[in-house]
Amino acid sequence: MANQELMDKIVSLCKRRGFVFPGSEIYGGMANSWDYGPLGVELKNNIKNLWWKRFVHQRDDVVGLDAALVMNPKVWQASGHLATFSDPLVECKNCHERYRADQIEISAPCQKCKKENTFTEAKQFNLMLKTFIGPAEDEANVAYFRPETAQAMFVDFKNVLDTTRRKLPFGIAQIGKAFRNEITPGNFIFRTREFEQMEIEYFIREGDWERAFEEWHEAMKDWMKNDLGLDMSHVHELEVEAADRAHYSKRTIDFEYEFPFGTKELYGLAYRTDFDLTNHQNASGQELQYRDPETNESFVPHVIEPTWGVDRSVLAVLSEHYVEEGEGDSKRVYLKLPAKLAPYKAAVFPLLKNKPELVAKAQEIYKALRQEYLVAWDDRGNVGKRYYSQDEIGTPFCITVDFETLEDNAVTVRDRDTGDQVRIAIDKLQSYIADSLK
Repeated sequence: MANQELMDKIVSLCKRRGFVFPGSEIYGGMANSWDYGPLGVELKNNIKNLWWKRFVHQRDDVVGLDAALVMNPKVWQASGHLATFSDPLVECKNCHERYRADQIEISAPCQKCKKENTFTEAKQFNLMLKTFIGPAEDEANVAYFRPETAQAMFVDFKNVLDTTRRKLPFGIAQIGKAFRNEITPGNFIFRTREFEQMEIEYFIREGDWERAFEEWHEAMKDWMKNDLGLDMSHVHELEVEAADRAHYSKRTIDFEYEFPFGTKELYGLAYRTDFDLTNHQNASGQELQYRDPETNESFVPHVIEPTWGVDRSVLAVLSEHYVEEGEGDSKRVYLKLPAKLAPYKAAVFPLLKNKPELVAKAQEIYKALRQEYLVAWDDRGNVGKRYYSQDEIGTPFCITVDFETLEDNAVTVRDRDTGDQVRIAIDKLQSYIADSLK
C-alpha cells in the first residue's frame, strides 16, 4: 500500500542531511533532475563498490568495462532501439500535459486539468535522447546518448575475448550512466531521464541458459538480502509474459520492491538469446563468434543479462532502513543501514569542546581512523544531539572521548541501533569497526 507520508519524510531527510538535492535548485530546479550530495554520493559509491567487489573481483568469470556514453548511431539501429525503443504517448488537448498511455485510464479525466475526453490518440514516442556530433545540427551528425549500458558490452565482445582469452561461460560487467527521454519521470530518484546501471552480459552456450539463468537468479537474491539488507518479504518476483517482454528476451524476471509509493521494478534478469551479437555481426560485417579452444567449434554465444539500477538501489536502501521510534520529544529517526553501506562508519566526539586535552585526544583518534574509514568529526551541541544527528544519517557507531579516556586509554562506543554503550580500548577500535563491516 502506498505511503506518501513516508515518501515525503525520506525526501525531506535526503535534502536536509545532504543525500540528494534537487538539480539546478538555485534556478528553480529542473523537473526530475537530482544531484547526490556529500552523503548520497558516499552511499551510492558504497553500493557500487560492493557490487563490483562481489560480481567482478570475487569471481573468475567476469571482467569489467567502462565504455563511451555516445556510440556510433549504427549501434542503435542494429540493436533495434531506433525502431522499437518507445512508449505510447497521449497528450491532453486542453492543458497539453503528456502521459504514458499504458499508465493512465484514457477514458478518465486528465489528472492535471480534470477535463474529460481530451486525450489525443496514442502514438509511439522514442525514448532515445538525441544529440549532434560536430558543428552542424543536421541528420548527418545525429547521435544518441546510450539508453542502456548493454550494447557496448556486445560491441566490445571480440576485443574483450581477444585480450583476456576467457573461456565460456564468462561475463562483462559495467557500471555507468544511461539516458532515456521518459514521458513521465517521477517518484523522486526512482524514474529519471539520467540514471545509472550496474549490468552484466554473461556469455554462454545455448544449452546452458536455464542453468545460468537460475544461478544469476540466486545471486541477485543473495545480493539484495546480504549486501543491501532488504527484507525479502518486501521483494516480489514477476515472471514477465511474452507480450510484455523486450523484443530481444526469451525469458525475463522482474524483481519488484515495495517502495513507499507502491510495488515497482527494482532489478531485472533476462535471457537475451544470441539476438544482440548476431545483429551486430550482421550489421557490422565483423565476426562476433566464440571458438572453442578444445573442439574448434565456432558459434555465436547466448547471453544472460542481470541488471541492477543504482539509483533504485539507493532508494530501496533508504526506504528499507528508515526507522522512527518513540513519540514527541523522545522521537528518534534513524537509518538502520548495514555498516558496509553507511556513508560514515563512525563519528568521533570530544565530550566537551572547550577542553583542549579532550579535543586533542579525540582528534588523534579521528585522524587515525580516517586512514582506513570515512569517519565524521562532530563537536556541535551536547552529546545527545550529536547522537541523534549521526543516527539520522546512519552512522553505526559514535565514539566519545571523555576524561576517563585520559586515564584508561579507552573510549565510549555507542551503537546506533540499540543505543547500548561499551568501553573499547583505543587500540581495538580499528578491529571493532572492521568486524561490523563483514
